[in-house]
Amino acid sequence: MRTNRIRTTALAATALVAALSLTACGGEDRAMGTRSAGSAGTAAPAATSTDDQARTDAPEAGAPETQTVPAEGKRVGGDGRPRSGKPGAAAPIPACTPKNSTVKVSKVSRPINHLLLTVTNTGSKDCAAYHAPYLRFDDAQAVYPILDDSKPQAVVLLSPGEKAYAGIALLGEPGEDKPVRSDNLGVIMVDRNSEPKGEATLKLPAKTYTDSRGFVTYWQSDIETALMF
Repeated sequence: MRTNRIRTTALAATALVAALSLTACGGEDRAMGTRSAGSAGTAAPAATSTDDQARTDAPEAGAPETQTVPAEGKRVGGDGRPRSGKPGAAAPIPACTPKNSTVKVSKVSRPINHLLLTVTNTGSKDCAAYHAPYLRFDDAQAVYPILDDSKPQAVVLLSPGEKAYAGIALLGEPGEDKPVRSDNLGVIMVDRNSEPKGEATLKLPAKTYTDSRGFVTYWQSDIETALMF
């Protein structure tokens, strides 16, 4: 029996923020009516006139003022948003969709009863393979189950020509459910909010059977991870 968590509804993200505040308290020991004497031989600091201090604080004549400017550069966080040196300058990476990428499905020898889904960025800009693909076998109304335990630590970002992968488990334990033959597969790509962004229809390998215990993984950056579940 599989113990992996599987879900069939659209994905949702929640965040829980906890704040801790620490207050440091300090104090001074003061003696009432007394003043501690300095050690013998220690000279009192020389008095500094207001004019001397002003000359010390002022910059040299003709010396240029310096200012540190953060270097501009693309940095990408785990949510698929590019970070720049300027505060607040962030925008989501566009989702990989049928308009800027291609999807194919292929049979694998191991593990048994699995298929491999591959998406390739065919555009001229980066795209993100968000969440997991929504799958429909033939004319099924329900979305194929998605394996929660396969969620990666970060969004898979694809430069032009790069690929992402998702594993499809077709059957559960033998005898649990009657397998159903399918000929076509609808692959729906989603954006960072899990909203559908287009569907690609693929021809399945011959004699492809599924049952209610199957699932699809989240998009992964390598084939080994996509097929390990």
